[in-house]
Amino acid sequence: MADHLEASVTLPSEPASVSAARAYAVGILAEWGLPPDSDIADTVRIIVSELATNAVQHTLGQSPIFTVDLALDRDERLRIGVTDSHPRLPRRLPAAVQQDNGRGLVIIRWLTAERGGRMTVRPLREGGKTVGVELPWSLPDRPAGTARADAGRPAGRNARGVF
Repeated sequence: MADHLEASVTLPSEPASVSAARAYAVGILAEWGLPPDSDIADTVRIIVSELATNAVQHTLGQSPIFTVDLALDRDERLRIGVTDSHPRLPRRLPAAVQQDNGRGLVIIRWLTAERGGRMTVRPLREGGKTVGVELPWSLPDRPAGTARADAGRPAGRNARGVF
């Protein structure tokens, strides 16, 4: 595999985009060799879903789009970032408000820590921010004698391999 792979999609800040972001991320990871039914794919699915939901719900119409970026470095680290143009940084909500919502960042932090990763929030000069997660990357073991279904196939749509 290449030393560095990247993929990105920009979506409108509307509720239907959350499932599109989730499907996009899992599809790209499958192209990079991660089975969609693996535990790490489930973790990424939840993280992307929570980050995309935050980008849609908490930008209050001030960010008409958001971008999901995925990057894989040397088959070691997976980086996930969701960027929107709303200037307010995410913050933890008081417990009373958390009854029905407000647990997204807590879930993301917990899943990230469980996988040995880290979460960051980076403000952007032009306004907005990127909420990012970095996770260790490893492919599940394959039974001896089985080949990857996509072996020898070039990276798919919107995915770039940098050598």
